[in-house]
Amino acid sequence: MKKTQIILVVVVVVVVGILYSLPRVVVDNEENNENIGQEDVAASDSVVQAHDVQIPETERGTVSGLIANLENAESKENFTIFADSLAAFYQKAGMYDSAAYYLGKGADKFSDLVLKEKAGNAYYEAYGFAMNQEKMNMLAEKTRSYLNQVLEAHPDRLDLKTKVAMTYVSSSNPMQGIMMIREVLEEDPENEEALYNMGVLSMQSGQYKRAVERFETLVGYYPENIQGQFYLGVSYFESKQKKKAKNQFQKVKDMTEDPMILSSVDNYLGQL
Repeated sequence: MKKTQIILVVVVVVVVGILYSLPRVVVDNEENNENIGQEDVAASDSVVQAHDVQIPETERGTVSGLIANLENAESKENFTIFADSLAAFYQKAGMYDSAAYYLGKGADKFSDLVLKEKAGNAYYEAYGFAMNQEKMNMLAEKTRSYLNQVLEAHPDRLDLKTKVAMTYVSSSNPMQGIMMIREVLEEDPENEEALYNMGVLSMQSGQYKRAVERFETLVGYYPENIQGQFYLGVSYFESKQKKKAKNQFQKVKDMTEDPMILSSVDNYLGQL
């Protein structure tokens, strides 16, 4: 689920661990142009130049070398090694758009569904960090372009279908995404990602009683899902089920030692 779309923004920042990886630098690949943006950093024709503002001086040589090796690689094996190395570097630095960009280059160059799935997943991860509609649309389209190719060959991949569905939720046709998730649940009523996302979508639309149903089902099947457990507490809270909310938040406290999560839980408990 898009982290920036949930009404309880503070809650999302606490629960979703990947938000600890900021700052972000993005690479937009549209119509074969590379437009890299972070705050007031001007667009550049070179991915390396755009990232110079973030990459430590001691590591720029390594990154430049990997890019040069990538451009000169002819075999799929070598190209993939260098693309994966660049992606790993940017993912570690929290530059998820850039990681997806390099994985996408491999997926575009070679007809390999494994590479296309890898690129699609990377773009989906970057999509979760997009902070404006234009960027969201671009990353969502990239996600669909790669993952749909995998789905054409393997329509039973409900995990990928759920990701594709979620890219439609913030588009001009959100019902398309919701219908796709419902299709997933019709095929697999216990699908973890589908149940979770339907719960979050219910929260986003203010249907907290419906969210309670979704999250209760989710944690019934997957009691270790800490996000589901937390959002169940939030849904109880928002639907005025104070006793259940208190018990649920206490349960979350017993499940984790993460200080940020505990802080948010204590904040809710302080309001009960």
